[in-house]
Amino acid sequence: MSETEGVKAPLSNKERMTIDRVAMPEQAGDARAHNFGEVNLGLTYQLAMLEAERCIQCPKPFCVDGCPVRVDIPRFIKSLRDGDLPAAAESLLGDNALPCVTGRVCPQETQCEQVCIRAKKGNPVAIGYLERFVADWAQANPDALPTANPTQTGKKVGIVGSGPAGLTAAGELVKKGHDVTVFEAFHAPGGVLIYGIPEFRLPKDIVQAEVDRLQRAGVKLELDAIVGRTYTIPELREDYDALFLAVGAGLPVFMNVPGENFKGVYSANEYLTRVNLMGAWSPNSQTPILHGQKVVVVGGGNVAMDSVRTGRRLGAEEATIVYRRSADELPARKEEVHHAKDEGVRFEFLAAPVEVLADENRWVTGLRCIRMELGEPDASGRRRPKAIPGSEFVIDCDLVVVAIGTKANPLLTGSAPELNVNEWGYLITDEYGMSSLPGVFAGGDIVRGAATVILAMGDGKRSAAAIDSWLNGVWPPPPEANAAKPKKEAAVAGN
Repeated sequence: MSETEGVKAPLSNKERMTIDRVAMPEQAGDARAHNFGEVNLGLTYQLAMLEAERCIQCPKPFCVDGCPVRVDIPRFIKSLRDGDLPAAAESLLGDNALPCVTGRVCPQETQCEQVCIRAKKGNPVAIGYLERFVADWAQANPDALPTANPTQTGKKVGIVGSGPAGLTAAGELVKKGHDVTVFEAFHAPGGVLIYGIPEFRLPKDIVQAEVDRLQRAGVKLELDAIVGRTYTIPELREDYDALFLAVGAGLPVFMNVPGENFKGVYSANEYLTRVNLMGAWSPNSQTPILHGQKVVVVGGGNVAMDSVRTGRRLGAEEATIVYRRSADELPARKEEVHHAKDEGVRFEFLAAPVEVLADENRWVTGLRCIRMELGEPDASGRRRPKAIPGSEFVIDCDLVVVAIGTKANPLLTGSAPELNVNEWGYLITDEYGMSSLPGVFAGGDIVRGAATVILAMGDGKRSAAAIDSWLNGVWPPPPEANAAKPKKEAAVAGN
């Protein structure tokens, strides 16, 4: 037998262009609407290898420019295609501190996949699916990856918040040899990844495993530590050479309509936190949650989809989204909308709440809405909805969840008046992520407003590079520390 006999010849790019994008295996809609198991089941090895073949390894990879954390996408996909999973995993983990997370919740369709050259003539490479496949393999095979032993610098960095921005910054900084401690207000790490995103989209053991990996790398974690109460910024600044503030924007926004304080009205923050962090979906949980039979969720972002799909899983016979614009303007991921429809969620478009109705005991009985029409574009570029006089109608319901956005919580900033904030209470930073206090950096939703997990991670990665420069006495940082900073996007109530 010759040396090359039986070896498959590599495909040409012309042949690769004929391969259709693979579909993600998933639970059936009628079954998953009644359980909290993960909806997307992940690619098989065969499907992953087939999808990896679709990448044509562009000389100029626009997909990398489209990624807020600058993952070298062609490199990890080529290693996967070559059958070298350890190399693919090492490449991916070297660029991305939380790949198991982003492989599940990142909106790749509007980032890396949107600029994939294959999207010009068909479907883009399923980068998110491949990222999840490689990251899950790495999580299941930790011994196959090299162990980093960076030289310790003796510099201490405190990170406030263990959400996507904080964990990303921690992972980057510990690789540089810095002593990193993350302070988390809740009893479990993960921030919005734990309390905001449901189990059926992002299993909690996946998040915990990512945190465990960072801790094995040297990241320290202090839970039940409320900065602004347990510690203040000035106190932490005395003990640490630099700080990174990544507390998110967790204060809920309400509708300001009559009846909003009736029993049976939740903010999406409270509703999802009770279920996700406190396990209220379980019969054994000590945290109460109302199990509405007719649930209405107000909003059209990812948080709204998470809330309405959670309502279905808690037993709602009817689950409805009320959104003031049309389907074309929905800010939620297309996949989440598709999954919601498959699970029996009803959409009431071009409608806005005007009053919450209740019985004599102040329990919710309905939501009065008014029909809307779209006018001229507003500041977000979307057409502004206008009420149609005389078009009011009532949706019968016993539970209302308000998912129209969040804003900055003043708890942290109130304890450090030296921190400059804008008119909405968000921290003001310079181009390198430094706040008005020298050595105190910030990123994620507390700076940009409610946005996506991946944008927060991008902030964490860039800020970590800037912090490293600051600690090394190189200031301002070299240009690469601020490379590819994504423009600020319109706030979306979701992740």
